[in-house]
Amino acid sequence: MKKQSRFIFSVLAFGYAFLYIPLISVIVYSFNDSKLATVWGGFSTRWYVELFKNEQILDAAMLSLRIAMTSATLATIFGTMAGLILVRFGRFRGQTLFSGMITAPLVMPEVITGLSLLLLFVSLQQLIGWPGQRGFTTITIAHTTFAMAYVAVIVRARLATMDESLEEAAMDLGCRPLRIVFDITLPLIAPAMIAGWLLAFTLSLDDLVIASFVSGPGSSTLPMYIFSKVKLGVTPDINALASLIILIISVLVFAAWFTARRSESRV
Repeated sequence: MKKQSRFIFSVLAFGYAFLYIPLISVIVYSFNDSKLATVWGGFSTRWYVELFKNEQILDAAMLSLRIAMTSATLATIFGTMAGLILVRFGRFRGQTLFSGMITAPLVMPEVITGLSLLLLFVSLQQLIGWPGQRGFTTITIAHTTFAMAYVAVIVRARLATMDESLEEAAMDLGCRPLRIVFDITLPLIAPAMIAGWLLAFTLSLDDLVIASFVSGPGSSTLPMYIFSKVKLGVTPDINALASLIILIISVLVFAAWFTARRSESRV
């Protein structure tokens, strides 16, 4: 048993080291004074100053945040509605087709999704003149389309395991169905909705392939900007940007862990 435990621990340690050592190296080289991202030239914070002077990075970051927040909110709304329909509406004609259409984006290659959405937007522009140009609106629609599938799966799983006795008791007491949804069902599935929103936000903020298809001139998201810099050669300001993102994510993860820890201690 001891040998087996040591082997498992060694495998886990190697896996985590393989994951986190590159992240640590990015943080270290973000303080590099050299203009070359992989050659150490002394300690300096100049690239953080250059980062906040770079309007292209700031514009791309703000666009990505706006798109991620909007698409995550819309995906949570539509995904929750889809989950409610699949679990609470019982058997109906076309249920299997509807369920398959909801889960299809989960396994659909992003290249196919991006290409099909591009053809859709081009056809709509030719037919009705909308959208006038590809940018914030088209990227938001595209991200909402595939992110709502993830939200629907999460909410559907929560609803499937939820006790329906509270809803039935409310109906017996004369509560209307719409009131039951807002006063009982939604508060009970709120953790699943929050998890779906966070997942949709992350997927939108991280997306490169689909955004590349449905974006237009002057509407580059942050992943698109970073990818374009990689093709031309990574500069240390990208390391500084990555370090800030790692810091923000670490703070959020620690805050979530601390909040959950305090909740458990109170119970």
